[in-house]
Amino acid sequence: MYPDRVVSGMRPTGAMHLGHFHGALKNWIKMQSEQPCLFFVADWHALTTHYDDPAIIERSVWEMLVDWLAAGVDPSQATLFIQSKVPEHAELHLLLSMATPLGWLERVPTYKDQIENLASKDLSTYGFLGYPLLQAADVLIYRASLVPVGDDQVPHIEMMREIARRFNHLYGKEKGFEEKAMEAVKKLGSKRAKLYLELRTEYQQEGKDAALDQAQAMLDEAQNLSNIDRERLFGYLEGSRKLILVEPHAKLTVASRLPGLDGRKMSKSYGNAIALREDKDSVTKKIRTMPTDPARVRRTDAGDPKKCPVWQLHEVYSDNATRDWVVKGCTSAGIGCLECKQPVIDAIIREQEPMHERAQQYLDDPTLVRAIVADGCDKARKLAQDTMRDVREAMGLAYS
Repeated sequence: MYPDRVVSGMRPTGAMHLGHFHGALKNWIKMQSEQPCLFFVADWHALTTHYDDPAIIERSVWEMLVDWLAAGVDPSQATLFIQSKVPEHAELHLLLSMATPLGWLERVPTYKDQIENLASKDLSTYGFLGYPLLQAADVLIYRASLVPVGDDQVPHIEMMREIARRFNHLYGKEKGFEEKAMEAVKKLGSKRAKLYLELRTEYQQEGKDAALDQAQAMLDEAQNLSNIDRERLFGYLEGSRKLILVEPHAKLTVASRLPGLDGRKMSKSYGNAIALREDKDSVTKKIRTMPTDPARVRRTDAGDPKKCPVWQLHEVYSDNATRDWVVKGCTSAGIGCLECKQPVIDAIIREQEPMHERAQQYLDDPTLVRAIVADGCDKARKLAQDTMRDVREAMGLAYS
């Protein structure tokens, strides 16, 4: 069984904003201290929609990495790298494409959604159709156990699991596998061996997931097994196959939905975003000119916070006492809109101050970012090469 490992990536398509911080980066920062994490810049994925304007990608790669570091992603805890610097991603993507049914790609919900939402672009390309398979390769190549996603991305993780399962079924054949697995069972000791075989039967004949979980937990605790024997026993539990690719699980993340300046989802394309490292004068100006409840034409008019985009920011940035003050002041016309906005301005500037400080060293010396990425690419590539060695061998491509 391979160790727990988290993998996640982002496409470099422009400057990052506070919506990215609250929606993803805060979770990354939390996870990096809990488990081994690999975070990558998905530059090949950016080409699926920006193939006709690659200049934005190169600019955005380094800008986004500085944003990650500014937000608090720690290269001493997590591995940061660029997807295209680990060419094994492309090799695994190619090999997986040989056995992945076309219908699996066409049924991914976000495929049709993006074609509709990006109607101005010609997305009738092989690359765009195949991007969920490249996503699968990005994760499977590190034998990741967990992928942090929101609800909308769960179908992608399910497809990754199906692809891994199909690959293991097609190629996880080892000569004399069953005999070798039974030899490994004996190494568990008579009591554990008997329990293992009982749990295997319960899972395979009765479909009891609890039996599978119990058997896997028992193998995790077994001290006297070699890695190859442990791997064989995990494969034998689910059938008569060797596990080459690990089926990842979705790690549903709690994402604070940060609204934009107009109340819609914060997005650069909507022109309603605050950049992660925006100048404080610009932040102040943007918040002060935000639209408010249309009923408050004059200072003396009472308003309803629920009809005001500023209130949505209070829900993210303000404590209970401040929100109570806003509700009371707005509904009684006791405070004006500029007064209401000031606590939000102060909170955003306070949140961004350490980001500006952390970013400055990398802006002063860009070679620091290059060094972090070079180190991360080396670490990621070693893991990827280990997987590809097994994949090539399984597919009969390990020529001597």
